[in-house]
This record gives sequence, structure tokens and C-alpha cells, in this order.
Amino acid sequence: MKIRFSAEVESSLVAGMPVLALESTIIAHGMPHPDNVEFALESESICRQQGVVPATIAVIKGECCVGLEKAQIEFIAKDASTKKVSRRELGIAIAKKWSGGTTVSATMHIAHQSGLSVFSTGGIGGVHRGAEKTFDVSQDLISLSQIPMVVVSAGAKAVLDLPKTLEALETLGIPVLGFETNEFPAFYSRNSGLCGLLRIESPGEAAHVYRKNIETGLNMSTLVVNPVPEKDEIPDKEIENIICGAIKYAREKKIKGKDLTPFLLKEIVKKTDGRSLETNKALAINNVNLGIQISKELS
Repeated sequence: MKIRFSAEVESSLVAGMPVLALESTIIAHGMPHPDNVEFALESESICRQQGVVPATIAVIKGECCVGLEKAQIEFIAKDASTKKVSRRELGIAIAKKWSGGTTVSATMHIAHQSGLSVFSTGGIGGVHRGAEKTFDVSQDLISLSQIPMVVVSAGAKAVLDLPKTLEALETLGIPVLGFETNEFPAFYSRNSGLCGLLRIESPGEAAHVYRKNIETGLNMSTLVVNPVPEKDEIPDKEIENIICGAIKYAREKKIKGKDLTPFLLKEIVKKTDGRSLETNKALAINNVNLGIQISKELS
């Protein structure tokens, strides 16, 4: 697979320095401008301050790029033609010379092909509400079941059917570790009521489990779920009515497929007067910090 590495990422990989993969859909479609640029640059700065090289991944004019320059980040954050590129569309994006933010599934594929072991995101995709009728299930789950790496997230996005998503993770054989929790977090909220996860207390434990999975020949991801900091959360009871209203509105407008989640997130930002955006930033930064520590353990 042809990959364009930034000079920083390439030299770090050669030297064996820790590198953390970061996705770009959160920049292109998950946050409005200029919040998306500020978030991306802050995430990268936090990595460098702690001795880890950030590898933000995107498709730029048909090239899979691992490590972006500031101008490239601003391009995918601002340009209206920037697409949402999932794993199944990577070949199409390259052939058609698209520019796009890579989803969790596409980022994982490119990161693994690049030799990266740790990836921090906001929340994974999963089983959508009403999937028993629509069969709307994210490619992220399949990628997690097929690509061996550590993925750090604040659970799955709260707009999803979280009980069904957790069941799907189990069915697909994806180990889920709760960082300082035994409860599956609900993205904006720390609590979902879905308990029974294997609780870990340190980044070293996450790295150790991942190594043992690889030694055992298990070729799936180790999913580490990391609850949003308590001071930044929106309690589940408070956000749920807003989510249900946004889902109802999306159905009325016949929004579906890969356009659904970005639409819902924008609606929730409106209905919370921007509070959900601040929570989204906080949980994503929290995951970057944990991913930094795990990548150091694995380096």
C-alpha cells in the first residue's frame, strides 16, 4: 500500500519512537470550523509535549497521508468538498483522487499498514438505533474484529444503540477493557448502565493485554474504553431526550447511512448550545492522553 509519511512520522518510525495514530473525520465532519482546527492542533501539541509523535491520518488528493502538515489540517477542516472516507472507500478515494477525513475503520487500516499499534479516537461507530429494521451497523465494528491494534475511545457514540453495540463487540470477539471502570461509557456520559467489563488500572495493563492477544494469535483490536472526565460530562438522563429528538428529526428528513452520525452530532450541538461540542473535545483529548501513555508502554 502506497502511503505518504510526513518527515516527522517517517523519522520516528525508523528510530523506533512512539507514534500515536489520530483520525481526521472528527476534523472534517465531527466539529465545526474553527473548533476542528484548534482541536487537531491541540491534540498534536499534547502528543509532542509528552514525547510522542502524532500521526493524524487522512486522504489528500488521492494519497493516504500519515502525519499532516498544518496546511493539510486546515484544508480538510475548511474545504466543503472534503469527503467522509471509510475503509471500503479507500481504493475509490485513491482512484478518484478524493480528499477526505478518514473514519475509524479507514484510519485503523492505514495505521496498521503503516506499522502503528495505538490509535486514539473520540467514540467508535456501532449498531444504530432501529438497526433491526435498517441493518445500519458501522464498519468500525468489522475493522475492530480484523485489525490488531489498541484503540482508545470513550465507548461508542451516544446516538447509537449501546446495548446492541456492546453485544456486537462480544459476538465479534473484540476484547473491551474499561480504563478505571467496569462500565461501558456512553460518549457524552460516564455511565450507561452496561457493566461487566474487565477493569484495568493503568496504561501498562492495556499494553500487556494487547501483547498477550498478539502472542496468542488473536488478530483483532484491543478496545480500551475511557470515560469522559467527570467535570466535562453531560449526564445520560440529560442528553438522552436531546438525542431522541435529533434522531426523530433525522428520520423526518430521511437522513441515513454515513451522513447520519455527522447530522446527529450537529443537531445535538445546536440543542445543547455548544455544550456537547465542548464535551466532545474533552473526551477526545482525554483519549489522546491515554493513547500517549499506552504507545509509550508499547514503544
